[in-house]
Amino acid sequence: MEISETRSGRTLVLLPNGRIDAATAPLFHQRLLRSVDDGETSVLLDLMQLDYISSAGLRSLLTAAKRLQAGDGRFAVCSLSHNVREVFEVSGFDTIIEIHPDRAAALMSLT
Repeated sequence: MEISETRSGRTLVLLPNGRIDAATAPLFHQRLLRSVDDGETSVLLDLMQLDYISSAGLRSLLTAAKRLQAGDGRFAVCSLSHNVREVFEVSGFDTIIEIHPDRAAALMSLT
């Protein structure tokens, strides 16, 4: 798994590529939380290139979202593939994580 990073205004956009599973979740967790701990207040995960996310990856999302919300920050995800969307729905994460159909809609919401 690779994670690309860009910025759109005040929002950090992270674009993971591949799978977030037992093998890659620790790296993903570390990268995501480092951004939050370094002071980011608006984070968007563009999941367009993500094929799969495990429960460990979902835990990382939840931890980041809670840390950002505690500091009046914002967190969202966008561009979920069918497989990733199913994981979000089955786990109930579609009700606790802000999900947008694409990057443009997400960025509009985060600003």
